[in-house]
Amino acid sequence: MNVPFLDLLAHHQPIRSEILSAIGEVIDQSAFAGGPFVARFEEEFARYCQVRHAIGVGNGTDALWLALLAHGVGEGDEVVTVPNTFIATAEAISLCGARPVFVDIDERTYTMNPALLAGAVTPRTKAIIPVHLFGQTADMDPILEFARRHHLLVIEDACQAHGAEYKGRKAGSMGGAGCFSFYPGKNLGAFGEAGAVVTNDDQVAAKIRILRDHGQRKKYYHQYVGWNARMDGIQGAILSIKLRNLNQANERRRRHAQEYFQRLSGFSGLILPFEAPYGRHVYHVYAVRTPRRDQLLDHMNHHGIGCGIHYPVPLHAQEAYRALGIAEGAFPIAEKCAREFLSLPMYPELQAEQIDQVASVLVAGLQ
Repeated sequence: MNVPFLDLLAHHQPIRSEILSAIGEVIDQSAFAGGPFVARFEEEFARYCQVRHAIGVGNGTDALWLALLAHGVGEGDEVVTVPNTFIATAEAISLCGARPVFVDIDERTYTMNPALLAGAVTPRTKAIIPVHLFGQTADMDPILEFARRHHLLVIEDACQAHGAEYKGRKAGSMGGAGCFSFYPGKNLGAFGEAGAVVTNDDQVAAKIRILRDHGQRKKYYHQYVGWNARMDGIQGAILSIKLRNLNQANERRRRHAQEYFQRLSGFSGLILPFEAPYGRHVYHVYAVRTPRRDQLLDHMNHHGIGCGIHYPVPLHAQEAYRALGIAEGAFPIAEKCAREFLSLPMYPELQAEQIDQVASVLVAGLQ
């Protein structure tokens, strides 16, 4: 039995007619760029995230970039984040003219280690971006407390954490802003590119709404040099439909994770994901660790099991950030994880027999 890493066809088939109807409504109203369907989704997503504002943008990178710009991050500033994330986290910092500064991660949660922040802060530090990786939030209370003491901004990269919780608070709701991607494979995915910033700050929300629309408060009157980062109306309409199913889909992911735990626990040389007691993991990615990662990846692919690697090269080791001058070994935990992560199939529509097949093939490869 072949098992795909992700099956978007199975994900969308049950709501296909509803989505086609929604797209028809957008066509009928010619509400293609921004407009009422985006505004409706923004209201719904703000309520879901337990915040006052959600601002729809073009993608998750736009969300991070505009959130930083709206808070005044710019040339000469430094922003502290982690090296084991998609490059968009650091790109957004660089696009502001600021410099990314990295700290290593906790070896169990794979998120920012708050104890290391003190060694990363300089007089130029303006903000911290904890990344809620694979569907689990960072340990936010010590990060927020450190930021408060040092008068630093906190922007949550929640692009992989739609619906995740930290001590009952939704991902994205705790910092100055939270940033989401709705790339199709995410827990809440659009039919293309889309993203959002969520915040309780009225002024920040207002500024992002201006920045996303070429810096104009009203048409042809430009207050800032902005960008075209509007969300499409079709994406807003589709996301409204899919948001209604997000909690149920996340619960299915959590059940699948438990099935993997039951099948894979206790095998030597295999480290399973850890769910921190402070939160609720939504398993955007189910990443195991093994020192035999590359061999196992070949083994899984040979037997028709789709797997991935998130992420094989930490950001400080990327060619794009060579100018930072960070040597190998600077962040040993992130580097070790990059060598060992193997992401197994994880999506709400996974069937029990598919999980059995994935587990059986993986166990055979370990022996």
